[in-house]
Amino acid sequence: LAAVSAPGVVEVLARFPLRVGVSWSGVLPLVVERERALFGSWYEFFPRSEGTVGCPHGSLRSAARRLPVIAGMGFDVVYLPPVHPIGSTFRKGREGVLSAGVGDVGVPWAVGSSEGGHDAVHPELGTVEDFGWFVGRARSLGLEVALDFALQCSPDHPWVEKHPEWFRRRADGSVAFAENPPKKYQDIYPVFFDVDFEGLVAESLRVLRFWMGLGVRIFRVDNPHTKPVVFWERVIGEINRVDPDVVFLAEAFTRPAVMRALAAVGFQQSYTYFTWRNTKRELTEYLGELTGETAAYMRPNLFVNTPDILHAYLQHGGRPAFEVRAVLAATLSPSWGMYSGFELCENEPLHEGSEEYLHSEKYQLRPRDWEAAEREGRSITGLVTRLNEVRRASPALRRLRNLHFHDAENDQVIAYSKRSGSNTVVVVVNLDPCHTQEATVSLDMPRLGLEWHESVPVRDELTGVTYHWGRANYVRLSPGVAPAHVLTVLRPSAPRTGGSPTR
Repeated sequence: LAAVSAPGVVEVLARFPLRVGVSWSGVLPLVVERERALFGSWYEFFPRSEGTVGCPHGSLRSAARRLPVIAGMGFDVVYLPPVHPIGSTFRKGREGVLSAGVGDVGVPWAVGSSEGGHDAVHPELGTVEDFGWFVGRARSLGLEVALDFALQCSPDHPWVEKHPEWFRRRADGSVAFAENPPKKYQDIYPVFFDVDFEGLVAESLRVLRFWMGLGVRIFRVDNPHTKPVVFWERVIGEINRVDPDVVFLAEAFTRPAVMRALAAVGFQQSYTYFTWRNTKRELTEYLGELTGETAAYMRPNLFVNTPDILHAYLQHGGRPAFEVRAVLAATLSPSWGMYSGFELCENEPLHEGSEEYLHSEKYQLRPRDWEAAEREGRSITGLVTRLNEVRRASPALRRLRNLHFHDAENDQVIAYSKRSGSNTVVVVVNLDPCHTQEATVSLDMPRLGLEWHESVPVRDELTGVTYHWGRANYVRLSPGVAPAHVLTVLRPSAPRTGGSPTR
């Protein structure tokens, strides 16, 4: 802009105005979103599992005891699954069995009962006032609360009686329950949009604004790909027109074209296939896509696990696998997330070949002895905390499109860098959670803002050790000991404090 508006250029154009091939475009809107739409560390947990002695079902008040710990690990967002009343009809029991037993708490995503719907709080969690208090407590610790928006109902939801036109009925008059083959959700009715689209838009806006009035500015939307894309375009557009700071995360694991369409019509963030990308080739190709052309409209949030997804890599790789995935997610994308229990390396599946957790928290309470885990060394809280500290201190890790992969001669070792201004971070990770791997990492020095011949000090942010690196560097990475290097490139004149080029 400075070049074309320079006095000399303006003078020439004034004397010789362009008159051929000149046209006017329409006015193009510019949307500027807050930084949390791009950068943040998310932590998901179920308040109902945070009970007390004599009262196993947790409340929002008792769950708030976890907030200082979550903030202490460096997270920015605490995400809550639905906090609404849960239906009893077709309620699923422990391990997802179709017949609930006495005391079974049900699935939070089966929203609604005689006690209320999407604008109510489950009585055992507390009241609407308790929810507002919880949001305020989180805010005092530097945390934002993200709330699940699951546009679906249990058979007991007030909408089923008041708005029967919002549900699809079979020939026998029964309402079709939700299915995601091979999974069946007998306790959940999907919403049908063909009869009263405007009514559903209005009610969704009312519900979202109800929670916004209690301090929620981030919503994680459950299965948005099962609803019309134009619906989300309307709803998100109406919310952001008045409240541009509200962020929507799309939980859509579906065809790439659909995920991209949701991002294009307004979702500020999206879940990704990162959980299923574990080899060097898979990661390089997929992250190349996410940080390339797609990055113009789709911001990825790399969750390392979810209540639905326990990948085989974590099941069989033990603690080193959890460390590897945490390093990758925290440094590859500006936004990453983890579901409670990841820091304890919980990795027991429902059965071999399943990605479901044994004793899944979706169906039952799962109290954890956090202090015992720390004492017994079963926690990777220290690594998670350090990763979030490095992210906050490194402008390069708070951007998406600056990712560049470097050559490493071993397929089990991946190397990449991010650079923003004077801040450059180089990450080298051993993808093999079972064996020590060695490699020579060949750096593209100009990508680091350096000349090919230069040698510079780099500080490992995970250990504090400083090395001297140049174009070619030998690494030896051992699971459980040193699974990765997260290196900040220091100024060439910085003193060398230890290490060696061949360490």
